[in-house]
Amino acid sequence: MKSQRIPLGRARRIAERIRKLFAPHCQRIQIAGSIRRKKRDIGDVEIVCIPTAGIDLFGKSSGRNEFFLQKSIPELGKRIKGDLYRGKYIQYLLPEGIKLDLFIADQKNYGLILAIRTGSALYSHHVLARGWVKAGYQSENGYLRDRSGKMIDIPEEEDLFRLIGIPYIPPEARDR
Repeated sequence: MKSQRIPLGRARRIAERIRKLFAPHCQRIQIAGSIRRKKRDIGDVEIVCIPTAGIDLFGKSSGRNEFFLQKSIPELGKRIKGDLYRGKYIQYLLPEGIKLDLFIADQKNYGLILAIRTGSALYSHHVLARGWVKAGYQSENGYLRDRSGKMIDIPEEEDLFRLIGIPYIPPEARDR
């Protein structure tokens, strides 16, 4: 299934509609990708979120938000990739003909995931990933770890930039 490319204004309206749909089910949610970088031509909608944990019948947290576990959300159509139980990524083909890539983060890696998913892909690889490797960190399952294996919390994008020793770069300046 190939997604079409659309102008930034239209993509932003679609992304904002989806953000508003998900917002009541999230602790945090942000539009990422080429929309956040303000590119003229958009190939997909990328959103990074931290879902609120669900509550089971006994009042205990299930750790998952039932809204995100649905096979189909009428406003989005059918899920085409991803399984929240096994991963942190879900993809939909939206009725508008563009793909939605939804990335699930938590409090400890939200800044890392947002920075990576804001991109560009070349920037994420050549600047961010090389930066954390040079600083002595490695990426593992969506988290950074130091040489001893200790997980490093990256709750905000600025924390990642500070950790790898470079000034914060606004999203629209992150293309290479």
